[in-house]
Amino acid sequence: MDIATPTFRPAAVDDVPALVRLIESAYRGDASRAGWTTEADILEGQRTDSEGVLEVMSKPGSRLVAVEVGGELVACCQLEHRGEHAYFGMFAVRPELQGAGLGKIIIAEAERFARDEWGVVEMHMTVISVREDLMAWYARRGYTRTGRMSPFPYGDERFGIPTRDDLQFELLTKKLA
Repeated sequence: MDIATPTFRPAAVDDVPALVRLIESAYRGDASRAGWTTEADILEGQRTDSEGVLEVMSKPGSRLVAVEVGGELVACCQLEHRGEHAYFGMFAVRPELQGAGLGKIIIAEAERFARDEWGVVEMHMTVISVREDLMAWYARRGYTRTGRMSPFPYGDERFGIPTRDDLQFELLTKKLA
């Protein structure tokens, strides 16, 4: 599989079941341990569901990007236009392809799109603050930790069942200009 030439397209409603499987496989359960972005040690249960994916797809100013290699869905990400900045989220790469450079290609294309198509000057994202490996990966891509925290939605099992009580989200930003 030649990951150097992925194709990007807006996700369609028909993609929802495959997108849910992809996102779940990248973050939860034993299958996620094949990659390095697993949250299986800090969260059990689901990462998303069909309703959550459809919500992202139908939200004004939001797009869910399907990434394919050889016509096969291998990754996805969410971009949301929020005035002067864009929000990057719901980022998932098939576990067995993680660490091969595909994520770098995807985030670069997301940044290019947000800057060139929407004219935004900054990208924002939130990451679970205890995910030091993920924070370091984003720092190598030019993202800055802001120290601005928001609470994890404890008690809302749509986002998973925490195995620890210190989870929160940290805002990361990057200037795109």
